[in-house]
Amino acid sequence: MSTRGLIPASSLRCKILTSPWRPSAAAQKKAPEINIEDLEEGPVVNGERSDGLRTEAVVSGSKRKSQSGSAEPRKDGEVDDRTGPLEQENGLEDIDRILERIEDSSGPHHPSPPPLSSRKHVLYVEHRPRQRQRVYPKCTWLTTPKSTWPRYAKPGLSMRLLESKKGLSCFAFEHSEEYQQTQHKFLAAVESMEPNNIVVLLQTSPYHVDSLLQLSDACRFQDDQEMARDLVERALYSMECAFHPLFSLTSGTCRLDYRRPENRSFYLALYKQMSFLEKRGCPRTALEYCKLILSLEPDEDPLCMLLLVDHLALRARDYEYLIRLFQEWEAHRNLSQLPNFAFSVPLAYFLLSQQADLPEQELSSAREKASLLVRQALIMFPGVLMPLLECCSVRPDTAVACHPFFGPNSEISQPPALSQLVSLYLGRSHFLWKEPAIMSWLEENVREVLQAVDAGDPAVEECENRRKVLYQRAPRNIHRHVVLSEIKEAVAALPPDVTTQSVMGFDPLPPSDTIYSYTRPERLSPVSHGNTIALFFRSLLPSYTMEGERQEDGGAEGLDHNQGLNRLMLAVRDMMATFHFHDPEAPHEDHAEGDGEWD
Repeated sequence: MSTRGLIPASSLRCKILTSPWRPSAAAQKKAPEINIEDLEEGPVVNGERSDGLRTEAVVSGSKRKSQSGSAEPRKDGEVDDRTGPLEQENGLEDIDRILERIEDSSGPHHPSPPPLSSRKHVLYVEHRPRQRQRVYPKCTWLTTPKSTWPRYAKPGLSMRLLESKKGLSCFAFEHSEEYQQTQHKFLAAVESMEPNNIVVLLQTSPYHVDSLLQLSDACRFQDDQEMARDLVERALYSMECAFHPLFSLTSGTCRLDYRRPENRSFYLALYKQMSFLEKRGCPRTALEYCKLILSLEPDEDPLCMLLLVDHLALRARDYEYLIRLFQEWEAHRNLSQLPNFAFSVPLAYFLLSQQADLPEQELSSAREKASLLVRQALIMFPGVLMPLLECCSVRPDTAVACHPFFGPNSEISQPPALSQLVSLYLGRSHFLWKEPAIMSWLEENVREVLQAVDAGDPAVEECENRRKVLYQRAPRNIHRHVVLSEIKEAVAALPPDVTTQSVMGFDPLPPSDTIYSYTRPERLSPVSHGNTIALFFRSLLPSYTMEGERQEDGGAEGLDHNQGLNRLMLAVRDMMATFHFHDPEAPHEDHAEGDGEWD
């Protein structure tokens, strides 16, 4: 088994070959402003609306264009955006129109290579057009800017093209010197363990991405979901305004290296927005976000979106997409080795076989395929069945519950990494199996598997040997995914060497081979300045580490302290707040990294 993941390294090769397509003038001219909730009203599959209207729009870089000469609807007293004051403030609109005229005369420009076929790539991201926003200088697609937000001013965040080869373009976000200073202040605010310090920072830097994401987590923990979502959307808007002109959200040919800290904020903001969308009952839109995250680095898959894409596809009832992804990627990514794909794909086939509008032959074929795949899944992962039935409040037959193949030993004998994957899948997707028709179908196939086991089917022993070899240790991207998922069953199954680390919400479990473009300046130790409070803590807690003494490697790998220590630190927190240090570089509060509210 490769140390990089459950999927062998030799199989982690995938080329995204497709090209973006441009909106027609008619579609842009008639496009209404659409809220996130509206995206769920009509599915968009391969560019087709369910009502028969074709959606001719796609995101391509930071430029969102209307065809030259077309007029957008205006309200009384509203200034046409072609001659409005925003154009005088910012030349982006003029550049857009110049490019549009060039495209009108010579056809659209495609920075990507032409597609191998007319069929869109499996990671192609569907989108709908938005109307221009007149309060902000740019029209964006990931979010809708709100009038309640602070006036946008460039925070010093930009994107550059690193290289283009083999049809792929590698980009990286960059921080200006001013943004770097803000980032240093943010890290100090996080270490203070005081959310109000981040609020103060945002008053002067309202579009600092990591501050927005961290404060969003704090609001979410306080059950202020609306504010939490608003802060994530503002972070996405800040990053989208920094896009390189050639960066495309949908083509599948643009890459962002997760090893660069500046890029991670974009991954995390997309993930958080996707989670909000799913919780709000927008699984179809959440699926598109999931595909977008996966397309940014499909080989490494730093947030392990392959553990989630099947769930969102089933929730969105896009069974054909899940089946297509499995068919195209199974050969080189071994998706059937992941319990979620092993069980979700046959479930997708079965649900497809229940659709009355398909020909009888297709329904029968889907049902046969579903039964074959679910039997293979049960043989490969027997430890899934009993916990699944328990989650669905179903009491198994005595013959099944007492059989050694599906009995308690099947769970106990699972390797640790496999138990973690099973806990993640069941904690997230068990409710998809609760339908009586699904349970009846599952029961039929469980009996078939038991007959095969009793008959000495060689596949049973073969799968047992594969389990022992493949699932001894989960890679870091799976641990990162579990932390972000916040599924308690999966988090509880994390190994001790992960749970004893300090996990920062703005950068959970950073890669060990991080590529730093700049480092945080070394700060003087408060002890050297005779900081009495720091000396007090050092005498009280010998393992206490002050901010100035921490390794300047991003601050991700902190010391572990048990809950008792955390309670002690919180108990003296009020006392520390009454002291004021004269050294401006010395923090007001130094907390050991543990299980506090910022983890």
